[in-house]
Amino acid sequence: MRWLIAPDSFKGSLAAREVAEAMARGIRRAEPSADCRLCPMADGGEGTLDALHATLGGEWHRASVHDAEGRPCEAEWLLLPHGVAVVEVARVVGLPDVGPASVHERDTRGVGELIRACLDAGARHIAVGLGGSSTNDGGAGCLVGLGVRLLDREGQTLAPLPDQLGRVAALDLSGLDARLEVTKLELWSDVDNPLLGPRGATAVFGPQKGVAPDAVARLDAAIARFAAAADHAFGQPCAELPGSGAAGGLGYALHLLGGRCHSGATALAELSGLSDAIAQVDWVLTGEGCSDGQTLAGKAPARVAELARAAGVPVSLLSGAVLPDAEGQLAAHFDGCFSLCSRPMTLEAAIQQAAPLLEQAAEQLARLVLAGRRGP
Repeated sequence: MRWLIAPDSFKGSLAAREVAEAMARGIRRAEPSADCRLCPMADGGEGTLDALHATLGGEWHRASVHDAEGRPCEAEWLLLPHGVAVVEVARVVGLPDVGPASVHERDTRGVGELIRACLDAGARHIAVGLGGSSTNDGGAGCLVGLGVRLLDREGQTLAPLPDQLGRVAALDLSGLDARLEVTKLELWSDVDNPLLGPRGATAVFGPQKGVAPDAVARLDAAIARFAAAADHAFGQPCAELPGSGAAGGLGYALHLLGGRCHSGATALAELSGLSDAIAQVDWVLTGEGCSDGQTLAGKAPARVAELARAAGVPVSLLSGAVLPDAEGQLAAHFDGCFSLCSRPMTLEAAIQQAAPLLEQAAEQLARLVLAGRRGP
């Protein structure tokens, strides 16, 4: 059989390529002659650069920037063979890397600095993967990193920290990097939330980054004040655009700079030629760390399944966990949804044993598929 193996990473455990390799080993236990093509996937969040490099290659670059708490750090970005520079926000201001500072003391200045490093290297087509951030600054820090000044009523410069945004009266764009005017900027995300309100960055994603329930309304109002000044300075309202609420509002700042939002999973699928690859196989296998109804909202496995269905090729899901799907929405998109956990175990144990568990589950799935193809 010819298999296409296109999983996302299992966060905290295995990179997408490692997941795909483990699945392939399991399939070959069931059928040693199986033809397994690996196409690691991502949706713009953690693991995007690794998935792209594993599939397309490219040239790694490093830059000295600041992390979410203002500490100097080194961050990588990837120049793809056809000239697109890709920045992964999680590598600069990722949630797993935060220290003792609260969300009110974190900003996205380092993301702006990393975009500027891409510009310095000559890139004029930049894609920014927006998942996995620890910040909720409305993208103010990113703008500052690219040369914008935030001003209070007296014209004094403000830091781009969340608690300062309510004091922003104006933005000074005179120092904004002019190269952005001739640069194509893409936003890769798996969410379409606006910047403000009940579906906005703070209300939906703020609590998982440390925004207390009683601080949500106050911080949302502060970001609204900043956004009013930013919209005026840039001459365009962007707070309601889909994806503006991604990465704590970083999507909003990138919209102000002329960026356009794309599904991260769709972008990676197109770059990797996933549709053509699917058309050449008998079965597709995808997966992620944990699957539930949210998987269908732009996650990589959902995009893989959509392309497989369009090509008339069966597609199965093998994830670390598959949560209850009472309405059958998730199951309807796949030819079987499987979990790698074959016995009761802690999350820590599942993470540590992910590779052998994946091999075992993929082998059993392949044996079932092979038996079905043989018929009675």
